[in-house]
Amino acid sequence: MSEPSSQTSVSFTRRAATALTQWIDSDHCPDGAEKMRNEPDKVDLVRVMPFVILHLACFAVIWVGWSSVAVWTAVALYFIRMFAVTGIHHRYFSHKTYSTSRFGQFFLALWAATTVQRGSLWWAYHHRHHHQHSDDPEDAHSPHVHGFLWSHIGWITSRRNFPTDYTKIKDLAKFPELVWLNRFDLVVPVLFAFATYGFGALLETYAPGLGTNGLQMLVWGFFISTTVLFHGTACINSMAHLMGKRRFKTDDDSRNSFILTIITLGEGWHNNHHRFQSCTRNGFYWWEIDPTYYGLKMLSWTGLIWGLKPVPQSILDEGMHADHHASVVAAVASRAASSGSHDYATLRRIVPVATAMAVATATASSANLPKKADGPAIRKNLSEEAHNMGPAKPAPSSTHGEVPPVA
Repeated sequence: MSEPSSQTSVSFTRRAATALTQWIDSDHCPDGAEKMRNEPDKVDLVRVMPFVILHLACFAVIWVGWSSVAVWTAVALYFIRMFAVTGIHHRYFSHKTYSTSRFGQFFLALWAATTVQRGSLWWAYHHRHHHQHSDDPEDAHSPHVHGFLWSHIGWITSRRNFPTDYTKIKDLAKFPELVWLNRFDLVVPVLFAFATYGFGALLETYAPGLGTNGLQMLVWGFFISTTVLFHGTACINSMAHLMGKRRFKTDDDSRNSFILTIITLGEGWHNNHHRFQSCTRNGFYWWEIDPTYYGLKMLSWTGLIWGLKPVPQSILDEGMHADHHASVVAAVASRAASSGSHDYATLRRIVPVATAMAVATATASSANLPKKADGPAIRKNLSEEAHNMGPAKPAPSSTHGEVPPVA
């Protein structure tokens, strides 16, 4: 064997041994965490094998079958653990939007560890980094930078994203019990898997009429539920910067999506969250449902947590003004459409008027003043614009019938 081939073989063996060790000890980094974080984005097949096995094990449903109790257990564990992702990994460890005791913190970390999404410290480090670099080249899971598939699942398979930079989360790294859970992040998931098996075995023994058993409950309650949970969470990374509406102007492309809100118990109000990350609720207004916030509110009644941080009134006002502006522009566009005026020149004339109307209304609202002559005057101006536009001009041929953006 030639010397280069021998060196390649030794290098592969060493990397494989490191990856296998990291299955048990996530902080095992012989070359240093900093070197790993500077490596190019590429999949480490050995290190991610447990993740692959998690997905493949779902196909065992072909042999174990299903029962109502197994399916409903999987559904219940999905939502219980989705709450742990959103309410604990995210709103507590990543953003500290409420307070708890040291015991409460450890209990929450144990609960969150059952999600099989690494330790809470790893989760918090990467999420804080995401907010610092949202949708720029340093963002590990921006769909605009890396594409949909990588932002959804690829980024967690890369060696550079395995380590936890404890220097960036010093407020959490000072607790050795949290560091231990983060370091040995496979312990709780394995125990949880055994627990789901044991639950099924108990039901088989004491309630055979339910038609379940240990293996069936393991497949449904652990493997299927956990896999769906991962992809539900990952939808925020891959889709919440692509689909939905933008209420607030942020330096990224975060969006609000009701569909993602249902899947993730409130995380779909992503543009809200990127505008103000320090409040406990993501649904800023009463009509924006936020099940995670409701759950945290109920936990606060028990005394386990406290100090839930509200949305500042200034942020609420900003959002209301933005919504009003959007509704006015939509109304103007609708009126132009109903009058048959779809051309570029028409929209250039009426949109600034609509904008002025929205700004005047927002200013009056923010100052808590009644709308005086400005509002009617602008509405009168808008009405005159709509009725005196003259015949519509054909759109430029390059647009093929589409309205070009307003300059």
